Amino acid sequence: MSIEIHSQALGLASTNTYLIGDTHLKEAILIDPVDDAPALIAWASQLGWTIRMILATHAHFDHVLASAALQQQTQAPFYIHQEAVPMLQNLPQTGLRFGNELFPAAAVPNGYLADEQLVSLGKIQLTCLYTPGHAPGHIAFFLPSEQVVFSGDTLFAGSIGRTDLPGSHLPTLLHSIRTRLLTLNDEVNVFAGHLEATTIGHERRHNPFLLGMR
Repeated sequence: MSIEIHSQALGLASTNTYLIGDTHLKEAILIDPVDDAPALIAWASQLGWTIRMILATHAHFDHVLASAALQQQTQAPFYIHQEAVPMLQNLPQTGLRFGNELFPAAAVPNGYLADEQLVSLGKIQLTCLYTPGHAPGHIAFFLPSEQVVFSGDTLFAGSIGRTDLPGSHLPTLLHSIRTRLLTLNDEVNVFAGHLEATTIGHERRHNPFLLGMR
């Protein structure tokens, strides 16, 4: 097996960050640079991997707080959807709304993600799924070889992303889930931005926000 997936919950909002490693190359993609770049680098090092690419599902602070430091310390390129850039650029001011000092500036993207774009590193091939509604420019990442979708804050175990935040919109979020996530097989594992893992099939049958969707 040449692909492994590891996760940790870190930061102010216990946000899940994911490392997807090609074990032959010993290189990895990090999804959502949550918090504490040195800890993320040390984590990858413990696994014997080098972080070669940084992806963000969206630009809420708890998913990008370590983006600039991680980009600088690893020299790995950072990618996000272009619609997320205004929120990304406003990261320092976001800290004040949570009673903190100004947050550090976010990374400057090295490029932008688009719907259906293929992101590759060795054996790892991720398909970008455009899933706005919780936040502008939200992207989920589907890894067909492992039957895993990294859903960010679109879909959770038993819940969905918040839609009471600036730039969020409930009908758009439900449309994204119905057309981009529920079209995946029931066996696909959902690795979300928060909470435990689940499956598309379980959420289709039991998630109270999705009942009646097909």
